[in-house]
Amino acid sequence: MQDDPPMLADSHCHLDFPELQPDFAPVMARARAAGIGRFITIATEVRRHDALVALAEAHEDVFATVGTHPHWAGAERGVPADRLVSLAAHPKIVGIGEVGLDRLLTDAPWDAQQDNLAAHIEAARRTGLPLVIHSVGEDEEMGRALVRAHAEGPIRVVMHCFSGGDTLADINLARGHFLSFSGMLTFEGRDAVRAIAARVPAERLLIETDSPSLAPAPHIDQRNEPSYLRYVLRELAYLRGEDELALTRQLWRNLHAAFPKLPPC
Repeated sequence: MQDDPPMLADSHCHLDFPELQPDFAPVMARARAAGIGRFITIATEVRRHDALVALAEAHEDVFATVGTHPHWAGAERGVPADRLVSLAAHPKIVGIGEVGLDRLLTDAPWDAQQDNLAAHIEAARRTGLPLVIHSVGEDEEMGRALVRAHAEGPIRVVMHCFSGGDTLADINLARGHFLSFSGMLTFEGRDAVRAIAARVPAERLLIETDSPSLAPAPHIDQRNEPSYLRYVLRELAYLRGEDELALTRQLWRNLHAAFPKLPPC
């Protein structure tokens, strides 16, 4: 492995989602041609774990997580930390989640979301794997949850598709968490998030597509795919006044710091 390979990594995508299946092989070929060398396909339901593992096993450059998205918290209420820890032992599982809090985009029971978050925090602490967080419109609640979690012992956290404000960003950065930015950086009206992306310490940055959602400009309102990560990189480099190649190298180092179970490339 080169110490510093100039490759990109899509730190958060959903390669198992049906939108990507009709032309999955060309999607992956385009991504690899665009310089994407790692894909982390993120779990949304524990009941789909076997399928996600099979997908990761079929591709050397694809890895996965285990967890329950807050939108499915009611359907997967009460998945215990012990089960998450057991499933996370698979060599292709590199993170816990995505899990989190969201009352804007889902009506999943609030108590189930909170209970699932607590179980995932425990699993992340026990495994040492990063906790992949989905937080939409819940800055205060999520901030309090993360402060409480760290009071019980440090955990590794990736705030996926960061869309919060300065207070939540600073709570995370003060605890050494990673903030991951998506094509949302290219959306109109996202100046606050763009300003946060511009000031995050270089060693705490990640980028993602969240494919097949959140396609960046110039593909807004189309299906997203991992090859579009290049647009996120370009925008982030512009916002920070940095060279794209240097930023790519930093992001690669950050990926392996955030997901230490990833093998060297």
